[in-house]
Amino acid sequence: MSGQKFQYDESGGTFFYFLLSFLVLLLIPGTYYLWPRRPKQDPGQLSKECGCEGCKKKKIILQMNEPWKETKALFTKFLIILGWVILLLLAYKVSQFDYEMANFDPFEILGVPPGSPQSEVKKAYRKLSLILHPDKETGNEKAFMKLTKAYQALTDDEAKKNWEKYGNPDGPGAMSFGIALPSWIVEKENSVWVLGLYALVFMVALPTVVGMWWYKSIRYSGDQVLLDTTQMYYYFFHKTPSMALRRVIMILAASFEFYKKHNPEIIERHSDNEEVPSLIKQLSNLGEKNKERPLCHLYSIKARALLHAHLLRIPLNPETLEKDRQYIVKKCPYFIQEMVTCVNQLIMLAYARRIQRLPSIETIENCMKLSPMIVQGLWEFKNPLLQLPHITEDNLKYFLAKKRQIKSLQQFAQLKGDERRQILRNLSDSQYNDVMKVLGNMPYIEFKVRSEVIDDENPTVYTAGAIVTVTVSLTRKDMRTLFGDNTVKEQTILDDSKAAAGDPSEEAAEEESQTVKKPAWLRQRKGPKKSNKKNTNKKSAPAKSGQQSQPGNVLQHQQQQQTNTPNSRKKEDGKESSNKDPARDSVKERLSDVSDSEVDSDRSDDEDSSHIKKDSAVDDDDTEWEKFQQRISKREKVLEGRSNLSHEVHSPLFPDVKQEYWWVYICDRKSHTLLTTPAHVTSLARFEEVQLRFTAPRWPGLYTFTVCLRSDSYIGFDQAQDIKLDVKEAPEIPTEHPQWDISDEETAEDVDAADDHSEFTTDEDISDNE
Repeated sequence: MSGQKFQYDESGGTFFYFLLSFLVLLLIPGTYYLWPRRPKQDPGQLSKECGCEGCKKKKIILQMNEPWKETKALFTKFLIILGWVILLLLAYKVSQFDYEMANFDPFEILGVPPGSPQSEVKKAYRKLSLILHPDKETGNEKAFMKLTKAYQALTDDEAKKNWEKYGNPDGPGAMSFGIALPSWIVEKENSVWVLGLYALVFMVALPTVVGMWWYKSIRYSGDQVLLDTTQMYYYFFHKTPSMALRRVIMILAASFEFYKKHNPEIIERHSDNEEVPSLIKQLSNLGEKNKERPLCHLYSIKARALLHAHLLRIPLNPETLEKDRQYIVKKCPYFIQEMVTCVNQLIMLAYARRIQRLPSIETIENCMKLSPMIVQGLWEFKNPLLQLPHITEDNLKYFLAKKRQIKSLQQFAQLKGDERRQILRNLSDSQYNDVMKVLGNMPYIEFKVRSEVIDDENPTVYTAGAIVTVTVSLTRKDMRTLFGDNTVKEQTILDDSKAAAGDPSEEAAEEESQTVKKPAWLRQRKGPKKSNKKNTNKKSAPAKSGQQSQPGNVLQHQQQQQTNTPNSRKKEDGKESSNKDPARDSVKERLSDVSDSEVDSDRSDDEDSSHIKKDSAVDDDDTEWEKFQQRISKREKVLEGRSNLSHEVHSPLFPDVKQEYWWVYICDRKSHTLLTTPAHVTSLARFEEVQLRFTAPRWPGLYTFTVCLRSDSYIGFDQAQDIKLDVKEAPEIPTEHPQWDISDEETAEDVDAADDHSEFTTDEDISDNE
């Protein structure tokens, strides 16, 4: 290692290699991702765009939101092009270094052909030395030294051997390790500047950037919502399990993103002291006298007043309150999605008995209903036809004539062209064309539901405690496909008119929240009628063994399945009598004999049907293979990531581009409970499939659940379909598996826990209660 050298780059050659590789690593991905591209536009996009005044104003607002968009794009292009120019120059300079550092060739240096005699070599050396000698005017010391080495390599025997062996007439050179940085970095004259640069980058800039990132990350959730806002949502939704729509608006307006102390983007003006009180006088049921914090804070009251003005479509001062309205409304869809998540988690915590108050299904649905209201700037009790351009309250009387009674956009789309034009006869041709453009681009969703028990021998048979998979198929079409088509099947629209008509005030909502009762399937199951007193113990014992099923919780489903075994029922029958009952053993023996006979009968049935299974084995294999392929494709789609592009929403009062999103969930309308986590569908361009899973009730019977589809962008497009599950009793588990036996102590704990829990409400229970 004595011959090795380790030094900075004196000539600067290797430093250019470093710069070249660094620029390549930056420019290639930077050009691909950062080069400004214009979005692909449909050639007929202009013909599809609405020309109403609201859409024109929205275009101006979107352009004002990005005033430097074109300048930033030009600057980005300039930087990328400049980087590529520098890269080409560096590549040319490095290529020159490579040429100079090529293999030593004395014939080429002397300008003689290979194998020339020494006389010609000497003659060429004398001729070139007269030109390159340092004492001459045209001399070049570096080139002369190279010429001398070439002459020695062809004339001196030892130098010739070294050249042939090592490629250098001087023999093997010392190994050299260099740093790809110029030597002026370590020079004494530049030490102050170098240290200053290091201190600026590593002691000031880097800690500042990391600190800013960390401070922001600990304040915001994954959806870029302040954690303080999320905690506030949890508090109020837990405090008021059954929350009215107006109170949801109050909670939304109290988000800390609208508070200047938490968000420096908020602008507080002196004119607010006059404009906000005058706006409040125009609004009713605002609840400005509420004393709860932060609902009583000035920022919350201002945001609430702006949201009410937005829903009532009240014009505001374009220089002050209108700008505040646009900022608040633009943020609302993200906060509403966070509200839905918070209420859903509270419901799941109530199922798990972590909290006592169970939020009702109306609370989470009110949060969902608020989203299309904000996007369209319209109260839910208003006519959905007002979402069309140029349609005002005065035009509704033509829709609600005695002969027509057009109340939905779907009904209006199914009319013939002459009838639609007759209804809108007071509009000009251009205005009528705008109405038809917007109506034709609105969604028509084909909503199909299929339920099954996956990975089961008979997927259409639902047993107690089984995991039910509901596959929801959504096919999105344009409403223009319904123009003049009266044969389209009428969709089952969610009816929220009753809840909207009541519209309880804040005080009424609070009183209602205090009297919220547990749903029927969470209360203790009723015993049999008086006429069956003798069989009361036998029927109530298995009832106590069942615990509440949490939707989608497979682990708890397995635990519940263990508690529903024949052994557990045998031991619970024994628990109802004294522990020292002498008939206890005989009862166990009888029950075990019955279970054994049932198992034997099941085996005989399996043997009888074995030949049928063999005949259909090929078809079953094909079906299983198709299902397997579908699961693989779905997993790959999930791994690719969730897209946020579907179809642009016509929303002239919403100050940003909005895409169509949907919520899909399953609930029990009879007990007002949520069964599955709402799936947020954000990529419904044409077709989308959503799978929802929940645990079947623990009690055999006929149950009716509702699969709901809600839009977060349009009013009047919500749909619902009922699914009926005929739940059978779970098959008994063979007793020859001792690891599934449950001790008497565990069964006793399950019986005590079952006193506070029961199962879903069957149709028979509802009829009995009525």
